[in-house]
Amino acid sequence: MKVLMIGDVVGRPGRRAVKEFLPALREARQIDLVIANAENLAGGNGITRETADEIFSYGVDFLTGGNHIWDKKESYSYIDEETRLVRPANYPPGAPGAGYRVFTVGNHKVGLVNLCGRAFMPDLDCPFRKAEEITAALAAATPIIIVDFHAEATSEKIALGWFLDGRVTALFGTHTHVQTADERILPGGTAYITDVGMTGPRDGVIGVRKEAIISKYLTQLPKRFEVASGPYQFNACLVTLDPATGKALSIERVQEFER
Repeated sequence: MKVLMIGDVVGRPGRRAVKEFLPALREARQIDLVIANAENLAGGNGITRETADEIFSYGVDFLTGGNHIWDKKESYSYIDEETRLVRPANYPPGAPGAGYRVFTVGNHKVGLVNLCGRAFMPDLDCPFRKAEEITAALAAATPIIIVDFHAEATSEKIALGWFLDGRVTALFGTHTHVQTADERILPGGTAYITDVGMTGPRDGVIGVRKEAIISKYLTQLPKRFEVASGPYQFNACLVTLDPATGKALSIERVQEFER
């Protein structure tokens, strides 16, 4: 089985990149399952039903979130209702939506988990203890467990990768919008990468207009962040796994750029 994880899709440029690159990539590589981080899908902050339906139409199967998934309050009901979406599982009880789900892909069940880090991030429940709790529950249903760990600190992501090695099929880091070059299969059979990267405008600062970010650094004054324009990029990571054992067999970074 082949699973593609698309890095944080940012605004309209990110959705255009998914439209341009995903259909051909999915066909050429015979990909069985496509997951995309969608917390920046709508205007660079949050998600809407319309933007989610748009990238579903391009071949994305399931969506994950992060700390910005809540930025559009009018979408809370959508987050609560959409069964193809998971939001971070370590938010307190009462948050809309589900933090993990089990899906059927072909003849196999797949567990999908979303977690947020705590270093330089909101003070949430412990992602390590929550991951341990969820993976133990999912193991009774399927050996294939995919984790999107949306976190700032590389050390926290690496630590959770080692913590879950052998218990999950893949741990994909998201949030920093910069693709890392440390993809590997850990000794227990877990595919790991610190950050899948960003699908969106290439010439901004992690997706935002560079002028606003530079000005903020120079003046330390609040600035309105807008999605950058210009050429776009597509960052993803492809994992091949053994569905009988849930162990990863290979992991490969994917980068495409607007032609």
